[in-house]
Amino acid sequence: MPLPLSHHARRPSATPLWIPAWTLAALVAIFQTGPMPLYSTRTLGVAWEMWQAGQFLVPYANGEPYSHKVPLLFWLIHAGWAVGGVGDVWPRLLEVGIGLGVLVLAARLARKLFRDDPGVEALAPWILAAFGYAFLFALQIMYEMLLCLCVLGALVALAGDREDRPRFGWFAFAVAAGLMTKGPVMLLHVAFPFLLGPFWSTWASRHRAAWYGRGALALVAGMAVLLAWAIPASLVGGEVYRHELFFMQTAGRVVDSFDHARPWWWYAQMLPALLVPWLLWPRAWQAAAAGLSRPRGTGLRFIACWLVPIAVAFSLVSGKQLYYLLPEAAGGAMLLALGLSRIGARGAPAPWWLGPWPLALVLLAAAAALAWLPGAVASGRVTSVWYIDLAPAAPAFALGCLGLGLALLACPRADAAATRRIAVVSMAGLALVYVVFAHTLWPRFDLAPAAVRVAAMQAAGTQVVHHDIYHNQFQFLGRLEKPLEVLPLHGHEPWLDAHPDARVIHYVETLTAEDLANAEYVQPFRSDWLLIERAGTWAARLRGAPQPPAQPAQRHPEAYWPFRVVDAAHAPAH
Repeated sequence: MPLPLSHHARRPSATPLWIPAWTLAALVAIFQTGPMPLYSTRTLGVAWEMWQAGQFLVPYANGEPYSHKVPLLFWLIHAGWAVGGVGDVWPRLLEVGIGLGVLVLAARLARKLFRDDPGVEALAPWILAAFGYAFLFALQIMYEMLLCLCVLGALVALAGDREDRPRFGWFAFAVAAGLMTKGPVMLLHVAFPFLLGPFWSTWASRHRAAWYGRGALALVAGMAVLLAWAIPASLVGGEVYRHELFFMQTAGRVVDSFDHARPWWWYAQMLPALLVPWLLWPRAWQAAAAGLSRPRGTGLRFIACWLVPIAVAFSLVSGKQLYYLLPEAAGGAMLLALGLSRIGARGAPAPWWLGPWPLALVLLAAAAALAWLPGAVASGRVTSVWYIDLAPAAPAFALGCLGLGLALLACPRADAAATRRIAVVSMAGLALVYVVFAHTLWPRFDLAPAAVRVAAMQAAGTQVVHHDIYHNQFQFLGRLEKPLEVLPLHGHEPWLDAHPDARVIHYVETLTAEDLANAEYVQPFRSDWLLIERAGTWAARLRGAPQPPAQPAQRHPEAYWPFRVVDAAHAPAH
């Protein structure tokens, strides 16, 4: 029996309000800073190297074939560059568009799975849009949000049309796109809803042979698309690239991961980070319980077949990152929307103690702490460089947190209205975080000045090398046309002796007067300091030999130095 809509939701209009709300917040946030190292700069660096070389089959990073990712996102970036030229505006707009597409597909999947309850479709996009962790990663130029789009597209195809008939052609297309976005992990995200189809789909239970036969053909077609790229790419990329592409990047992460290895229970302890801000709304806990209660229809069975096995599977995989679970955030949003719709249908507004007061108190406490911060920094009670950098903007940030907290204290008691209010506050707060970050902490992340300096050195014929692990962070920002040689962490002194006139990019935790006297370029990077120094000078310093200082004009070009330094004795140090 359809649930009444009068007390909890109306059927969505042609242009739901979550579309402009999320788009505005995302656009405001994503254009506050340049590309973020190391996620966005690494992706753009690979796209730039392919573009600069005119080679679009094999991704390259710092002059070497890049086996970690497949090329669909790079191709989408290239498509925009082909029209408007190379830059970072199009990749940002692309990410905003992909994020909006994820919300649209989540709403469509909710409509298909919960046909008798329009409240789920109405509320699920608001809930998904407000997830703080998902919002932050939606604005990184990386692969996860495009993978989310492909996963939801495949699940929408499996959910079928009005008669529950799956659309296997679209399923094959979405699977192929997902495989070309992040490789075989795409199959893990969609395998369980497909394999358990007869449990949740009426059509699949009545047509098992057709479900599994056509579905298997769709999966084979998707894999064929991946192989149509991977086989020629492996021939062009060479033996090492071929081995890493076909074996290391999937099998190497499953049993004993070479990257991000963590224990099986790691996701369980990190899950709360994915659930903010809804974790701080008591009504959401009640709604989650209501969503899991009877009657358990098609939609709830689908969510169970999707989220439970994927949580177990990713927990058993050795390599773990929190953003690996972002495609499943839509399932959590639908589950919460189902519970809110069910309890909202009862007609009674939520009591005050089930309101979002914990979230409001967090915001008000943050406002108080930010208002206190400038005085604490001035008195010397706070000495962390992060808080010192944040202090100038802290009063304005405090006013923003105060306004958002008060908006939640005055939150409507009707569940649908409260959901929308919390979502808007969350999106506005996340956009505010970006604004404040851009005006305070961004100089510690902005590598564009250093990248421009490296490009100028290369153009002048000077060899530039990077000490220790290099994440491709300078290639796009400096539009570099040559790779950087990477020196190992230890045993690099012979190379420095053999190339005394090369320039070395290296990092120190504490900036000393000796660093300032010898480095040609210095800037903060995160909690460390980035230095560009003549190789012979650095080699001598490593041995403790005295060296004449570099010319002052070469040390701190004003355009690149974000702090005012009077002399070495008063240089900022961490």
